[in-house]
Amino acid sequence: MNRKIYGAVAALAGVLAAAPAFAADLIKAPADPAVIGAMVNKGDTTWMLISSVLVLMMSVPGLALFYGGLVRTKNMLSVLMQVFMIVSITGIMWAVVGYSIAFTSGAGHEVFGVQLFGGLSKAFMSGVTSGTFAATFSNNVYIPELSYFVFQMTFAMITPALFIGSFAERVKFWPLMLFTVLWSLLVYYPVAHMVWYWAGPDFLPDAPTDAGFLFAKGALDFAGGTVVHINAGIAGLVGCLVLGKRLGFGKENTPPHSLTMTMIGASLLWVGWFGFNAGSNLEANGVAAVAFVNTMLATCAAALSWAVVEQIVHKKPSMLGAVSGAVAGLVAITPASGYGAPMTSILLGLIVSPICFFFVSTVKNKFKYDDTLDVFGIHCIGGITGALATAVVAAPNLGGQGYFDYTKFPAVAVLPGDYSIMGQLWIQLQAVGTTLLWSGIISAILLIVIDKTIGLRASEEAEREGLDLNEHGERAYNM
Repeated sequence: MNRKIYGAVAALAGVLAAAPAFAADLIKAPADPAVIGAMVNKGDTTWMLISSVLVLMMSVPGLALFYGGLVRTKNMLSVLMQVFMIVSITGIMWAVVGYSIAFTSGAGHEVFGVQLFGGLSKAFMSGVTSGTFAATFSNNVYIPELSYFVFQMTFAMITPALFIGSFAERVKFWPLMLFTVLWSLLVYYPVAHMVWYWAGPDFLPDAPTDAGFLFAKGALDFAGGTVVHINAGIAGLVGCLVLGKRLGFGKENTPPHSLTMTMIGASLLWVGWFGFNAGSNLEANGVAAVAFVNTMLATCAAALSWAVVEQIVHKKPSMLGAVSGAVAGLVAITPASGYGAPMTSILLGLIVSPICFFFVSTVKNKFKYDDTLDVFGIHCIGGITGALATAVVAAPNLGGQGYFDYTKFPAVAVLPGDYSIMGQLWIQLQAVGTTLLWSGIISAILLIVIDKTIGLRASEEAEREGLDLNEHGERAYNM
């Protein structure tokens, strides 16, 4: 994943001398077995495979149960089915074209001189074998390409599954699957390329401009604040506006049917998120531990903060509020997890919950949009909060990790006095704005076209009966 940072720089002069000249691409393929042995660590490989399993657990079963418990009984199974099939479809898409568009060089087909997407050289996993390797964030350190491929696949799976929460209980199944396919192609893969693609630490000195548009600007997104949460959150808001409100919205009581399920799902999300954030370091080293600890502390702080806010506003802390706060904390720390320090991560967690609470209560009620499961209020707003806060928590003077200058070999850490919070904040604002506009505009076009052609919204009869029976001919519960 993207970054200018990271701890240890393993500068092995003998290995470097033996290494062949590689093409400017994130994925490298050393030809000499001796070189491969020196570059690849079994511990890193193991950690990446474990992290991939943890991120998969976030979507199925974590997100499915989290969302499923929040809807009404008659729509529980439809949410489970939507998440499960999005994971399945996007997995195939990743192997066919997604990986190539996101993580190969866009040099030679830039748009207005910048890389917005990669090429098709690895379409259908062409050339991706057990003998090819992916760059990490340390000089002369690599992991098997297949481990990188499957790790990134799990991100491509969960991101579109997030936005279904905004228009749950009223969207038709197959049109949603079509939107997911088109959105992945036109939104997720290009945004992932813009934020996370670069030439790799060993090759940036020779290819300083071979990087995605936002990476080249210096945007910091450790594990997906822009690529995942802002990206999906704004698409969710657009989706709920295009589909319109549920029948009876604001008039009928629509409480979650099983907060027990939601708590189980949230807990699985929390556990899986360590793979999401700490795995994004690509190496099992001290920076992975930094991301791990920051993720833990920010989440604890955000859960507590939401409960306190509810105590003040409603005089009672709720289970729904506690899990909402935990997810808000997880979202906010995602872009900053490998950059911040434990104490600043706690502050970030304490701050994000009141902000998200304000959006899911006051702002949502003011504008009366039907974001069913508050995807915009938590994922998009929490993602924006975390993305902007990254500029602050990354500052070395505040205990942050700073970043490394990879245009030099070996990479050189930027000195605390050379790090500008305001300068980095401006870059972060550009990344947030680009993601909001790119995802928001394209999502609106896709949703409107699909709605006007084959139709997105379930019929009034289907909505009243419930999507479980109407769309799938099954019930989540037989009583």
